[in-house]
Amino acid sequence: MQLIGMLDSPYVRRVAVSLTCMGIAFEHRAVSVFNDFALFKTLNPVVKAPSLVCDNGDVLMDSSLILEYAESLVPPDRSLLPVDSSERQHAFRILGLALAACEKSVQMVYERNLRPAERQHQPWLDRVQGQMLSAFGLLETALQRRPVEPGAGQAGITSAVVWQFSRSVLPELLKPAEYQELERLSQVSEQLPTFLAFPPDGPGVTAGPP
Repeated sequence: MQLIGMLDSPYVRRVAVSLTCMGIAFEHRAVSVFNDFALFKTLNPVVKAPSLVCDNGDVLMDSSLILEYAESLVPPDRSLLPVDSSERQHAFRILGLALAACEKSVQMVYERNLRPAERQHQPWLDRVQGQMLSAFGLLETALQRRPVEPGAGQAGITSAVVWQFSRSVLPELLKPAEYQELERLSQVSEQLPTFLAFPPDGPGVTAGPP
């Protein structure tokens, strides 16, 4: 299998780290939807990262769908999701908040970096910023009440990846002192071999939006 996309995308990185944690072999190809558009189009005409090229040639898109497929490939002891329904409910709440925060962070980056300043709509930016801060606030509270083990499950992996990304692109809005559990989770996670293998500023990563 081949995972297509840049590691400056939190969606690509969460898939890369997760597949590694599950013990699924794959080749990562650092192809940018911006700088390598023509090449990416030959791999997936939709040009969407992450893209997972399966062994039979089928191309899967959307990080959550890719990871759901990956879960079907591994035995229960290598799953990144809890078996117990109440534990899975909690994990899905964490994931929902983390992915919502990620989506709004990406929207803000795109609005700031891709749209000309004179065409940016401040009320829209304010709304998206409020949604992002709400998601991170609820995520921080949930993790303080029930901390997750770094690198041990999908909820922890995704939360750590999203926090690192959002902190790096929006440092003026997200202060570590106000999100101490997220910061702790991130600091510990980023030292794990599965995270170090796919650094957000690793080989092939170029400056610009994810």
